[in-house]
Parts: sequence; structure tokens; C-alpha cells
Amino acid sequence: MNEKIQKLEKCLLKTRPEYYSELNAPLNDSQLNKLEEYYKIVIPKDLRTLYKWKNGQNSNCHKAFVNNSCFIPLEQALFDASELTEMIGFDFEIENWWNENWIPIFQNGGGDSICYDLKGIFTEQQGQLIEYWHVDNDRNVIAPTLEMFLEKIIEMYEKNRFQVTDQYFDIENIDNFPKKFIIE
Repeated sequence: MNEKIQKLEKCLLKTRPEYYSELNAPLNDSQLNKLEEYYKIVIPKDLRTLYKWKNGQNSNCHKAFVNNSCFIPLEQALFDASELTEMIGFDFEIENWWNENWIPIFQNGGGDSICYDLKGIFTEQQGQLIEYWHVDNDRNVIAPTLEMFLEKIIEMYEKNRFQVTDQYFDIENIDNFPKKFIIE
């Protein structure tokens, strides 16, 4: 995972230096431990590694990190997850409309997220990335792991498929993904 992060950093510095400058300082182990204690969660190693690299992007920066979504700071991700979890059984009556095991790490600003799945809802693959749409009932698993997702972002940069003017860019070509699930 550390190797992927280093490659990603090089790609961003080369291709999107202005965006890179909008990324927040990394979290240290003490900060991560405090968040784990406060939110009563164990942050998986790969997610810790990501946030030890950079803690999301500046809240005034609305440029996409991936797809049409910003990379959000971990404290915001955990806060948002806890707020959504409190809505289960009240506002969210359909099973897995929101799941308490999801952490929204990339958000589009309109209520939709790419979430890190702690338990592997639908597939039993812990650490997969799943799309949460606040209005739609599809819950697509878009990558088997965070590392694979980052690898595909790096590949996009290395193959020069990213244009600085892009407002939306999709990570594709992950074998057997997305896996589509409809909740009702």
C-alpha cells in the first residue's frame, strides 16, 4: 500500500500540482488512535495508510480526487458515517440503504459517497469500496480493495488519460467490477 501511495503522490505532483497543494497534512498514529477511541472503531491498516499520507483535501477545494468526488478528511468521514448510522430504522427503513460498516471517504457534495466497507456487505469482501447514493437504491461495489482502486487511479495518470479540465473521471477496468446490487 505504501508503494501505491508513493506512486500516487508522484502522479499528482506531476499532473495536478495545484490540486496536490490542496491536500491536507497527514494524520499521525496518535490522531488516528483518538479518532478510533472517539468513534469506537478500528481503522483498517490500508485506510490508516491512506490518511497517514494525506488527511483528505482542503474544505475550500471542490476539485475531484476521483470520479466526481472529493477526498474528505477522516474526522469528517467518521462523523458523517455516525450521522447516517443514527438514521437507520428511522429515515432509512430499507436494509442497507445505509450500513453502519461504511465509511464515506470520497464525497460528491450532493449526499453521495464512495465508501470503505469494513465488513464486506453483499460480497463478504472486507475493505471493498461501495457507492452510496442518497436517493437511488443501487449499491455498486466498485473495487475489491482500496489498494486496487488506487492502483487504477495511478494507471489512469500514468497512461495520460487524465485531462486537467476533467470534472468527472471514472475508474474502470477493474476485473469483475462493478458488482451491482439493488436494495428494496
